[in-house]
Amino acid sequence: MTEHSDPLGFTKHDHAHCRDHALQAAEDTCAREGLSLTKQRRRVLELLLRKHKAMGAYELLDAMRDDGQPAQPPTVYRALDFLVSNGFAHKIERLNAFVACAHPGERHKPAFLLCSACGLVAEMPSQAIGAAVKAAAEELDFALERMVVEAEGLCPQCRGAAA
Repeated sequence: MTEHSDPLGFTKHDHAHCRDHALQAAEDTCAREGLSLTKQRRRVLELLLRKHKAMGAYELLDAMRDDGQPAQPPTVYRALDFLVSNGFAHKIERLNAFVACAHPGERHKPAFLLCSACGLVAEMPSQAIGAAVKAAAEELDFALERMVVEAEGLCPQCRGAAA
């Protein structure tokens, strides 16, 4: 598992390259693992890749319909299940929404920073956080099964605008 220190949602970067890289990583992973990146799954991923913001299933459904693509809720939910289970997207529990993975093709367990003002979402490394929680749980004889780390605050741009 590779850990990263660049929360792309808050940094300036070539977003077209970011989007293209994520799509290529999804295609490569699917080809390598014998998975099917159907037209609908790819379209949902493309929509998630438009911005580093989380989108709900019905927001994705509306975007597909706006693009002239007929879609039903089960189609979107199945596509999201596929994308999340294969590491191409992550579910943001706090928002009941989804965001494209900032580091596709790499198995990792990110933590998320959520900007409460503009809605941007950034992935950040969670290895140290996970180790601390695991150690604390072990001290309490607690069997940790699942952990989600989501922190809410202001991104650099919104913090600067508020100053």
